[in-house]
Amino acid sequence: MVRSLNLLAETAIRAKDLKPGRYSDGGGLYLMTKKTGTKSWTFVHFKGSGVGRVWKEVGLGSYPSVSLRDARISATNCRDRLRRGLDPTDTDAKAEVPTFAASAKDFIAEVGKAWSNPKHRAQWEMTLGDTYCKSIRKKLVSEVTTADVLEILKPVWQKKPETAQRLRGRIERVLDFAKASGHRSGENPALWRGHLQHLLAKGQKLSRGHHSAMPYSDVPAFVKRLRAAEAMSAKALDFLILTAARSGEVLGAKWPEIEFTEKVWVVPAARMKARKIHRVPLTDAALAILRPLFEARVSDYIFPGETRRGGADAPLSVMAMTMQMRRMEVGQFTPHGFRSAFRDWAGDQTSFPREVAEAALAHKVGDAVENAYRRSDALEKRRKLMAAWSNFLGAAPAVRGNLRVVG
Repeated sequence: MVRSLNLLAETAIRAKDLKPGRYSDGGGLYLMTKKTGTKSWTFVHFKGSGVGRVWKEVGLGSYPSVSLRDARISATNCRDRLRRGLDPTDTDAKAEVPTFAASAKDFIAEVGKAWSNPKHRAQWEMTLGDTYCKSIRKKLVSEVTTADVLEILKPVWQKKPETAQRLRGRIERVLDFAKASGHRSGENPALWRGHLQHLLAKGQKLSRGHHSAMPYSDVPAFVKRLRAAEAMSAKALDFLILTAARSGEVLGAKWPEIEFTEKVWVVPAARMKARKIHRVPLTDAALAILRPLFEARVSDYIFPGETRRGGADAPLSVMAMTMQMRRMEVGQFTPHGFRSAFRDWAGDQTSFPREVAEAALAHKVGDAVENAYRRSDALEKRRKLMAAWSNFLGAAPAVRGNLRVVG
């Protein structure tokens, strides 16, 4: 596994007084300097295993005839051949250049390991798929040009400015990924500053990070309609509104996270945006949704979707709650927007402290020092706040009896 790359600097390599020796750039690439002052590149790897393990070197050319940048590309090709079980000493065996579609898939697979929200991955796959990028998906990633990128962006640049700018940024990142992998060279054709900014009209200023939110005064009527629906997506959306949780937290929720006796839902750190365990107090209305689902459960997921191939459990689709809202014809409002509605209601209609409302949304409040001393998550104070929110929405019948789910 390559732990670090690009350790050398061009200025250090050019220095005339560079002492003889071997200088690592990471990932098996070394600059060799001799007493005569000559410099050359070599790629080092091990062949075989155990007692038969052998140190192998591949010459990549002399410096400055082969630049630092070109040496890194060659080293990347060597690593690529090793991953595919080929001999990196065969310098004539060029690394196969993938299509844009393959590069996008590889990028999402690698970078997506850090994404906790499945909806985020789905958005990347959609925008880089046939919906927008069909014209370049079968092209070799090395052959994607500025004209190709403009052909994709121009139809949506003014009509859907936010989508267009996200699309441009995602194409740019895939092409940068391909370049770092040794499959492209030269300037990135999706680069904005100094490039596309001279070819496209200046886009509208975007208010990033905000989702269209239903006014809190309209939410009780919407919830009343929602509770008349029998769909699993309606139950999930009702639970999301009652708990002021994020879509990914609700869709990924599993039964072992629910403590019926304590009336608490414990969301694991891995599914939280801040990577910190979040305890959610459950109101009677929230428990009224959970209890019949628990008694009729057929999956580890609280809100199950269609079973995957091979019989594996699967949660509801990332678009399930959004589609539920579209079926109910409530305009462009989003499930995430109910968090804003909750926050506006708490600030306008209650006297609960700001810190309590922010804690209910799993937002960090205060600076690092203040947070170091705030050990409590104000669960009981939040329980009162969520009960008031539930009453505002129109509480469901109280839950009778207690259940406890053990993981």
